Amino acid sequence: MIPEELKYTEEHEWVLRTGEDTVRVGITDYAQEQLGDVVFVQLPELGEQVGAGQTLGEVESTKSVSDIYAPLAGEVVARNDSLDQQPDLVNSDPYGEGWMVELRLEDPTAVDDLLDAAAYQELVAGE
Repeated sequence: MIPEELKYTEEHEWVLRTGEDTVRVGITDYAQEQLGDVVFVQLPELGEQVGAGQTLGEVESTKSVSDIYAPLAGEVVARNDSLDQQPDLVNSDPYGEGWMVELRLEDPTAVDDLLDAAAYQELVAGE
């Protein structure tokens, strides 16, 4: 399941444009399947500045602990506090209720440089 309207990173994050200069970020269905049952999600605080490729938080599963990377540079303007109590939302609804943060982008055009659904499908097929 790879939604066409999203953009993707090679580290398996998805990006949804939510405004002119804002995006919502989460991990892909493929990523949550690789992780197994998610038991804890650590997210950055509101107002935190992140650089593209910088660690944004962590996802802990029954198998491992994995970093979440910022797909783009910007400021954290929202975080999904529901994941504090229900980290399994990442497994059950990775593209919906399992979203992680929203960023206000330094460069809104940078979204265009991310992978589209077809390119992400090729990446996953090669793994």
